[in-house]
Amino acid sequence: MYVIAHLSDPHLDGSEEARARLRRVTSYVRSSTVDVVLVTGDLADHGLAEEYVEVARELTFDVPTLVLPGNHDVSQPFRALVTEPGNGHPIHHGHPIHQVREVGEARFVLVDSTVEGEDHGYLSEDTLAWLERTLAVPFDGPVFLAMHHPPFELHHPVMDQWKLQNPDDLAKVLESRPVTALFTGHVHNAITSTFANLPVRGAPGIRSTVHLPFEPSTPAVVDPTADPGLAFHFHTPGQPLQTIYRSL
Repeated sequence: MYVIAHLSDPHLDGSEEARARLRRVTSYVRSSTVDVVLVTGDLADHGLAEEYVEVARELTFDVPTLVLPGNHDVSQPFRALVTEPGNGHPIHHGHPIHQVREVGEARFVLVDSTVEGEDHGYLSEDTLAWLERTLAVPFDGPVFLAMHHPPFELHHPVMDQWKLQNPDDLAKVLESRPVTALFTGHVHNAITSTFANLPVRGAPGIRSTVHLPFEPSTPAVVDPTADPGLAFHFHTPGQPLQTIYRSL
């Protein structure tokens, strides 16, 4: 069994509040037995260099840690967290930051869905072409695709303004490709769905939660008092991907 600890949206900003919420999650992960840690964006709140120093200090585990940017991240300082994988898959320089990582029996294709200076997501023609080439490379094991923006609406009047704007283009690339699952963040909610006939798993927000229109309302878009959480995905060859969510 291959186990992924999936975290998202810690929004570290130097405050004790953000740091404490993340530590509730990271301490739980360190006490668990996992093969890899995946963090799907918005690691920093303002994209400042000093925030990434804090991110690097807090996201320290005994297993490989994979990170990709969200709309609050800024490419140049974010790169301090990213090193060359050393497996024949170079990292894109500049913006966007795409990566291919092979950890144990699994391959992770990390797609940068961000648009510099904007909150919505978009996959350019160059990104889609890169993704198509990458997914065409054979791999004997599960292939996980990860990006910050989920490719569908949350049915939330604010969050849906910041969605991935060209999901149909992504669906065309994913047709008949050997992808095991798609992992996302951004909407600060644990989500399970399907897209292009693939399972989609979204991690809950660490810094806050976004309540949906059918839930009790809150004064602001985000609720910083809700418990932080994470997802554990576990893959067994020949069986469907399973996911467990934990609130801490």
